Amino acid sequence: MTTIDYESKIPNNVELSSDKRLQRALEHWLPKYLDWWHEMGPTDFETKDVYLRTAVSVDREGWAQFGHVKMPDYRWGIFLSDADPDRRIPFGDHMGDQAWQQVPGEYRGMLRRIIVTQADTEPASVEQQRLLAHTAPSLYDMRNLFQVNVEEGRHLWAMVYLLHTYFGKDGREEAEELLERRSGNPDHPRILGTFNEPIKTWLDFFCFTMFTDRDGKFQLLSLAESGFDPLARTCRFMLTEEAHHMFVGQTGVGRVVQRSCELVKQVGDDPQAVRNAGGIDLNTIQRYINFWAASSNDLYGGEVSSNSANFFGSSLKGRAWEEKKYDEHTANDQLKSIEMWDGNRLHDEEVPLRNAMNEVLREEFIEDNQKGINYWNKIIEENGLELRLRLPHRRFNREIGMYAGYRFDIDGNPISEDEWQAHKDEWLPSDADRAFIESLMHPVTEPGKFAGWIAPPNKGINGQAPDFEYVRL
Repeated sequence: MTTIDYESKIPNNVELSSDKRLQRALEHWLPKYLDWWHEMGPTDFETKDVYLRTAVSVDREGWAQFGHVKMPDYRWGIFLSDADPDRRIPFGDHMGDQAWQQVPGEYRGMLRRIIVTQADTEPASVEQQRLLAHTAPSLYDMRNLFQVNVEEGRHLWAMVYLLHTYFGKDGREEAEELLERRSGNPDHPRILGTFNEPIKTWLDFFCFTMFTDRDGKFQLLSLAESGFDPLARTCRFMLTEEAHHMFVGQTGVGRVVQRSCELVKQVGDDPQAVRNAGGIDLNTIQRYINFWAASSNDLYGGEVSSNSANFFGSSLKGRAWEEKKYDEHTANDQLKSIEMWDGNRLHDEEVPLRNAMNEVLREEFIEDNQKGINYWNKIIEENGLELRLRLPHRRFNREIGMYAGYRFDIDGNPISEDEWQAHKDEWLPSDADRAFIESLMHPVTEPGKFAGWIAPPNKGINGQAPDFEYVRL
């Protein structure tokens, strides 16, 4: 097991001190990163002590320690999971070859594109969430927000290390550009559309960490299989941190659902009555689920994709759990049936499996999302209510892929533009919905207290008492 060097200016377990040129380059990037954090990170809370976890090892057991720290003093670092000197490439045209420790020249541009796209999502989410602490429903939730933020910052460091180490001048320029794009900026936006969506409320934040961070999980799982070993090792450790982000989303929405159920039992199941009582009705929660699930579906790209075929064939990006789940790992001469849309009708068509790898990953994502839906529905069931939440169909409200530009209802049926306009406010948050949710966003900063629209968690962080001071204000 490799140890983490916390004596260095940049904590790491990659023996950074042995490469002085790389160390100087990253130390030169550090103040630029901190400038970005001061400008675009959580506003007005930099001087506060936050109960954060920090990595102390990269093994799965006991890897984190907890303590109060000011966010600008958080020890962002470069951590890779332990190396396997005998690792072989598990898939694609290079299956069985020794895993690459350097970038294969013929795949240099493709690999850089993969890393930059992943890297760009990390600072984007911090920028999207930078104002949320001002309306935190509790100190517990505020702390979770900040934990997500600092770990997204560390994930940026993970990718920047790869760019600096393996891509020379091009990599350094890409690292600079990562600090210059801005979420939602019309002139210089983030690369992927979901990461330009505004996150003004905590319901948006919980849905984002539920669905969009879950996309991150599956992207990291596919990259953790990469034949480029430094990328695979980087992503394996990132997955350890990503799990907490999805926990925040799934339990966060669950607590909003629990509070809604409690209010239904007090005031009845009329959505307006629940709103009048200061809660968020289940129908509105469903519309937010629809929006963020659909937006996150877009992150996988087109259903049939030459890029996905090239990434897989080049042994750069595999399937989630490639080695554990599949018996055949080249995907040569294999087909996958996909429901195709030609603009007028749906029909099944068999396409080469390599070209369908985006859809393979999206199917894993949808299946995993359903587990979260089941978790929320169990809360509703335990409260004795009949309504159930659901996932929208993968064709619903898509802006990327073969369904983009066409209208489908919540069940995936093709509909006209007139039908869409007549029903869209039943399926997606309306301006009135968003205004109402924003009206609930008032901060609660007394330890152990929670806003009226969300239930307390079942337990605290790291075994702490309910009234623990997670953020010292």
